[in-house]
Amino acid sequence: MKRPAHDSLARVAGRLARGSELVWQRRSEALAAWVRAGRRDDLTGWRAMLGPAFRLAILGGAVWLVARLVRARPVLMWAFAVGWLVAAWRASRPAPDEEGEDASEDEPEQGPAAADPNAVRRLLADLIGDRPGVHLSAVLAHLQARGLGEGWEVAELRARLEAQGVPVRRSVKVAGRVAYGVHRDDLPAPSPSEAADRAA
Repeated sequence: MKRPAHDSLARVAGRLARGSELVWQRRSEALAAWVRAGRRDDLTGWRAMLGPAFRLAILGGAVWLVARLVRARPVLMWAFAVGWLVAAWRASRPAPDEEGEDASEDEPEQGPAAADPNAVRRLLADLIGDRPGVHLSAVLAHLQARGLGEGWEVAELRARLEAQGVPVRRSVKVAGRVAYGVHRDDLPAPSPSEAADRAA
């Protein structure tokens, strides 16, 4: 009798956990990008790092201020918790086809999650070229320029690639910039059918 309620609670908890991970990744990536954007390309050495250091100081001050406010008014922690849960719930909102709304059986899902693994590997290999790897932001931009992955963010692309068995590293350095990406060493090996096609 209690099983349906237990399953519903587990689904809610799972959705909030996935949403929390998405929210955390989006916020951290946005803040990291904001800090990196403070770097001056017209300067070198420590002077070029003054901008990022100043922005880090601003973030540190903001964290300190929020901590002081919460200690002075503990009820604010409840407001922050509720705000986080709402953001996590929204971030993990299923796509319409997952909810069974406006779903079309004839319309395939867009992007790597539903793509042929060989096609995903070839796409990544093409985007990597002779570089060490490719950032997920570049993969996403490539897909969206072709009408795929509309509305996706980097975290969603990462989840879809990992569902395809493609490892995603936190720190891939390409053109002097470090971000989430796929390293050339982690590209899946071609399937036997693709290898046979190449050999033919």
